[in-house]
Amino acid sequence: MKHFSSATFAGFSILIASCLALVFPTSNGCAQERPNVLFLFADDFTYEAISAFGHTDIETPNLDRLVSRGTTFTHAYNMGSWSGAVCVASRNMLLTGRSVWRAEVLSKSTEEERIAGRLWPQLLKTAGYDTYMTGKWHIQAKPDLTFDVTRHVRPGMPGTIEASYDRPKDGKPDTWSASDKSIGGFWDGGKHWSEVGADDAIDFIGMAKEKKNPFFMYVAFNAPHDPRQSPKEFLDKYPLERIKLPKSFLPNYPLKDAIGCGPGLRDEKLAPFPRTENSIRVHRREYYALITHLDQQIGRILTSLEKSGKADNTWIFFTADHGLAVGNHGLVGKQNMYDHSIRVPFIAVGPSAKPNQKISAPIYLQDVMATTLELANIPKPKSVEFNSLLPLLREETKNSAYSAIYGAYLQLQRCVVFDDWKLIAYPTAGVTRLYNLKNDPLEMRDLASDPAQTVRKKELYAKLFELQSQLGDSLQLKTEK
Repeated sequence: MKHFSSATFAGFSILIASCLALVFPTSNGCAQERPNVLFLFADDFTYEAISAFGHTDIETPNLDRLVSRGTTFTHAYNMGSWSGAVCVASRNMLLTGRSVWRAEVLSKSTEEERIAGRLWPQLLKTAGYDTYMTGKWHIQAKPDLTFDVTRHVRPGMPGTIEASYDRPKDGKPDTWSASDKSIGGFWDGGKHWSEVGADDAIDFIGMAKEKKNPFFMYVAFNAPHDPRQSPKEFLDKYPLERIKLPKSFLPNYPLKDAIGCGPGLRDEKLAPFPRTENSIRVHRREYYALITHLDQQIGRILTSLEKSGKADNTWIFFTADHGLAVGNHGLVGKQNMYDHSIRVPFIAVGPSAKPNQKISAPIYLQDVMATTLELANIPKPKSVEFNSLLPLLREETKNSAYSAIYGAYLQLQRCVVFDDWKLIAYPTAGVTRLYNLKNDPLEMRDLASDPAQTVRKKELYAKLFELQSQLGDSLQLKTEK
């Protein structure tokens, strides 16, 4: 007699439940057509870097178009990371539906355990979806065993180019050229990776147009991750004198070494220590140019979808795996608990999404998985810890599914966001930060030493301890100095 693993039985259960969901009519007695899903995923894209969100220094006409057509979740978070490559944890959570520390455990398991009926595209496939993937993958499972069609599966980032680090230095020539196509990086293979991703997505739409099955397209761009390379015409949109410093600019973050964000961290090595105003302006210029180039590719995909005749029954989601500092608080990377690094844009466009609507209830970006499962009428597996956003989109509630938002980086940083307040704990340094996000959204006034906030800090620590227990986080926080 053949013995089946628990994962196999779980897959059978999901398949049976999904089939039952497809044959039963909706409450009004009519069969419901399952919607298509187009998932547009960026890398290192901070929540504020869209013109429609008020950041008018940057040009994002196509993302602005999505904002006007759909609903923006203004407070979408990534839960954290067990790795310096924050994208690894973010994508593992996204594709498995598990919270950060349980996703870490699964990431170290066998291939069979990782993919046996548990990953996002596989769940949609059980409901009859054709699944397509292009671009950045960066988790341990094999994409060709996860999707029906894969193209140009990319690593975590384009190849490292040494000249892109520790630059520019004041008084010295900058030998880096962000538009030099001969040095590889995003141009490895002869064509910019963002353009290749858009080409693949357009081709997928052409394939799906000829089929009756609903589709799920996972279009994962590497941009605007470094090396921040884009064609010269995009850099020319951003003359250096036009680039403003972030209001929270600092030459150095005083606790950078204790929190794992010192010169030894790859992301932080991109700009010199201490940070100079010129170096941050240069990096932000290149960041904006790459975002505008990405925006153009997204526009090409949206135009193709509209021409295909599939747009009316397609949900479009745009988000990113995490944000990026690019000079805020004296930091350059994403390995910190400030909003510029843990918050991302999150836009939903579809039949139930109201145009130009904004929802401030806090969510996790990984909620997109559970949302699409509900759209496809697939019962959410018990292993999926994130929640559908449809109750918020349909205005059935105004409240978040989460009592508070949890954040973590390695064993070096923790945070909790609750009721307009954020507490950041640095256990190695024994330091606490406290911010009133309503009055101080840029997190520039640390209130942790204010005696009037003693009770509030205790309450926030209690909330953080509660979340640690729920999420399997065993880190013992030290007493603050």
